[in-house]
Amino acid sequence: MCDIADEAFEREEWERELALKNRKKPEPPSAVCRNGDCGEASQPGTNYCCPECREDDEKWVRANQQRKVA
Repeated sequence: MCDIADEAFEREEWERELALKNRKKPEPPSAVCRNGDCGEASQPGTNYCCPECREDDEKWVRANQQRKVA
């Protein structure tokens, strides 16, 4: 017979596995700067050629998320 601690442990383990399976996978680094205006080669291990391009792209993504769809 299981006690409440065993049931809680099994539930916690199940939820952790589910969360790991459903997590968003990070995008692999891009060879070309992801800022749509740029087109330069990215720095090794990143998606952007410079911090300014990264900031511009993040602002653009946030702005698109904030737009309401009619």
